[in-house]
Amino acid sequence: MAPQHVDPALVDYFQQQLEGHYRADMFLGPHDLIGTVSAQYQLIDKLVRSAKGETRRGLLRAGAAYAALVGWLYQDAGDMDGAAFWRGVTQEIAVRSRDPHLIGYSLVNQAQVRTDLGDGHAVVELCEAVLDDADRLVPKVRIMAMQQQAHGASLTGERRAVDQLLDQADRLLPSVDDDLPWGNACRRTPGYLEVQRATCYGRLGLGAEAGSLWTQVLAEVPESARRDRGVYMARQATAAAAAREPDQAVEIARTVATIAVETRSARMRRELVTLERAMRPWHDAPVGRGLTEILAPVTEGS
Repeated sequence: MAPQHVDPALVDYFQQQLEGHYRADMFLGPHDLIGTVSAQYQLIDKLVRSAKGETRRGLLRAGAAYAALVGWLYQDAGDMDGAAFWRGVTQEIAVRSRDPHLIGYSLVNQAQVRTDLGDGHAVVELCEAVLDDADRLVPKVRIMAMQQQAHGASLTGERRAVDQLLDQADRLLPSVDDDLPWGNACRRTPGYLEVQRATCYGRLGLGAEAGSLWTQVLAEVPESARRDRGVYMARQATAAAAAREPDQAVEIARTVATIAVETRSARMRRELVTLERAMRPWHDAPVGRGLTEILAPVTEGS
């Protein structure tokens, strides 16, 4: 490629755009953003080839954050091959940037994919690799690694480890004070760690405990965060089914089905499949048939 002049101000430009993309993801879901964010990553990748010195390192750091977001969008859209590819890109760019915080973040991103694949041991191993260098990392990255390791522990059935990791992360939350433009879910998401705890409890089959936490979390999540509310409510419905409250589960599912059709979030559809499994004891009852009817538009749109 022909070399070009790369102004250092472009680093700030791309970093400032990130926060807007994160907000748009909450409102829109993945499909409408994948093209926009991946095109910006491609532009960053092109500029990196001509940039030098600190400008180059700054663009590499921005590129890693953009690649991580594209990977997340593919994951939310249900394309795990695409997600795994972009998580790999994130890790490569993070290593090239020599930024220990981004390298840790990229490994947590890999662990997220493994969580969705149900590979709890791999999740724990990746997060332990991040935390081996905990002294070098800002609190935010350590929190991300701890909460993701808790998900791994929930997949292997270890409730005590789940609580210990999330309690540790909670103690670190007041220390988050960096100005890094990526990985700010712990600051941006209401009840961030309680969302993780409720999700882990749901995996562990603790319906009553998970349901109580989801009620608490959803009281704080704004209506405008449609996709996140839908995912959380689907998990709340599954917790209600696990607590043998099928009527409540179906009532919650009614709202979730509408959001799932609007956002086309594969993650939400997966949560609804989990709900269907939890509702199998009532499959032939009126409440079970009601759930099938409510979820029909979601299935048709898959």
